[in-house]
Order: sequence, then structure tokens, then C-alpha cells
Amino acid sequence: MATARSFSEEENPSDCEFDASEESDSDDNTDEESDPQVNGREPCKFYNKGRCRDGTNCQYLHMCKYALKGNCHYGSRCKLNHPRERRASSGARHRSTSTEPKLTDGRFYQWQLNTGNNWLDIENDHIIEAQYSLPHTKSIKLYNTQYGAVSIDFKRLKVYGKNLRVRRLDDGNTEWIWFCTLRRKWKKYGDKDSKGNPGPVKSSDVENKFQSNPTGSYTFNIGAETFEIKFKDMRQVGQNGKRKVTRRPLYRQKQVAAAAAARVSTLASVLQNIPLSNPQWQFEGKNGAWYIFKHRQRGTSTECSVSSDDIERKYQQDPTGTMRFNVNTQSYELNFQAMTQTNLQNRSSRTIRRVLV
Repeated sequence: MATARSFSEEENPSDCEFDASEESDSDDNTDEESDPQVNGREPCKFYNKGRCRDGTNCQYLHMCKYALKGNCHYGSRCKLNHPRERRASSGARHRSTSTEPKLTDGRFYQWQLNTGNNWLDIENDHIIEAQYSLPHTKSIKLYNTQYGAVSIDFKRLKVYGKNLRVRRLDDGNTEWIWFCTLRRKWKKYGDKDSKGNPGPVKSSDVENKFQSNPTGSYTFNIGAETFEIKFKDMRQVGQNGKRKVTRRPLYRQKQVAAAAAARVSTLASVLQNIPLSNPQWQFEGKNGAWYIFKHRQRGTSTECSVSSDDIERKYQQDPTGTMRFNVNTQSYELNFQAMTQTNLQNRSSRTIRRVLV
């Protein structure tokens, strides 16, 4: 079973399989892009530069390498061949149309790694998808592989520092959500403000404009001020400055059971030394030490209404949800997205983690 954990950059997560790190103000771009593949064939680099001399005799794919990765900025205006085209009508919603070809085997999504020969499914990829759906999460790491720690960059959908490729296949029905930064936090376009008033722009309006022209922009007004969301730069520009913008999928928890059972290729040959024991939930004490959640009945010095196994069952039901429990007379809430435990009376918070033992 793959496990997930969020923690600060200075910790050393040697006892877990996944690590999600949050968005920072820096934009790292140190690795070269890796080309996608279809049925083991790579796109022709000369075709993508517009000068392949072999034509139909070329052994490589004559397709747009960015379209294969799902991030071609030119969309339907691209002069190169695309495996599929997304064309938005005037009444199109921000969901992909049901008439588009399905790229997955029937599941909502499939996260895969290419080790050099073919694409292999990542087991328990709902953990990756749950983190990818969060606007503040910039990357996730896979541990205990034969390649060491594998870091997947969500912003560019590539693997850092390894000769590996990563991709996310889609069933064509993903609902994409748009966010911008506000007071150092990500806020969804269209959400209500502190006074209960809805935002001037809906996320669906931004997505419709993006589908019609991924290299264009979306302009709107708030009072007398004009704002522009530039898709290529993923920035919202106004008279008083710029804000970061991101686009993430709406998390769909349940995969298609029949399709999931039909998977043949997995990362069993890639991931090694995955323990068979259940994950363990821990909280960080004031002294920096980690303690296991243990159920303690009334009459003990410290009463606790949940155990580590109770938390794991709740987490498996909804990796992005919350869970409440009691310690003595105090009520607490676990937040699986933020990996925090919050006292509902005094609002104090501490870090929690999910590890293998």
C-alpha cells in the first residue's frame, strides 16, 4: 500500500513512500523536458521543428510532443498533428466533452511512469491525484524505488533529476478549477469573500476562455480596475501588481472498479521494499518527538477517542477530508490536506504525519 505524508523541507522522510511539498515563491526550472511516448514511440524532434526529411518513412511519431503531454499552448491552432483536439463551443462548460476520446482504460485518471521501455501504472495513484488537486502543492516524491527518491513536479509534469518520464492520463471528463493567490493563500475564482459576496469571475468562465485559446488571456473588471489572466505566464496582472494563477483538477475520489481490476502493468517492477504493514498515524509533540495516536478509554490519565487505525480508515475514505475526535474534554480536527491537528477550542495546531513502520 502506498502512503502519503506532508512535511517541511528540512525533514528527512526516509520511512515513507510519498511526500507532497507545497508551492513556494520560486519557480525552479533546472531540468530539460522529456518527450512523451505512444506505444513505445517517441515524437520526432525534427518534425516538431518543422524539418523532418523522412516523411511517412520516419520511425518516430509525427505528432506535437506538447499535445502528447497535454500542454500544447496553441491548441486547435497548432500546425502539428494532435492525438486529439479540444474545441470549445460558445456554450461549452469547463468539463471536457463526453464525445472526446477516452485516454484512460476507463478510470477517471491514470498516473504513470516510463522507465525507458513502456508506461507503467503507479499503484494507489489516488494519493498523487489528491495532492495534485490542491493548488498549493507543487510536487510529490516517491520513495523506496530502485531509482531512489523520485520527485514529480506538478507544475511541469515531469520528473526531476532522473531519466524517467511521468504523465497523467485523463478520461476526458475532468473538471478543472482555477485559483489565484490572495494574501499568500490560494483562492478559487468565484468563491465568496468574507462578506458572503461571490467573486466577480467564475472558475468555469476562465476555463472556457482557456479551452478556446490556451495562449490567450481572460480580462475582467472589478470596479474601475481591469485585470488580465495571462494563460502562458499563469499570472493575473492588475494595475497594482501580479498574482500567481494555477489550474488543478477537481478531485474525484472513486475510480472505476472494473477498469482498476483490469490493470495489467503496474509499478511492481519499479517500486521495491514496500512494507506489508499498515501505515501509522503520529502527531508531533511540543518537544519535537513523534507520538502514535492510541485509543484510550475513560479512566486513564489521557482519554483519546481514536486510534491510528481509525484515522487510516477515515483517510482511505477521503484523502482530502477531515476527521474529528476528542482528547479528555477537548475537541480536535485532523486535516488530511494540510496534515495538521487543530484544537477546536483554542485553535492551536500541530503537525501530523502518516508513516510506515
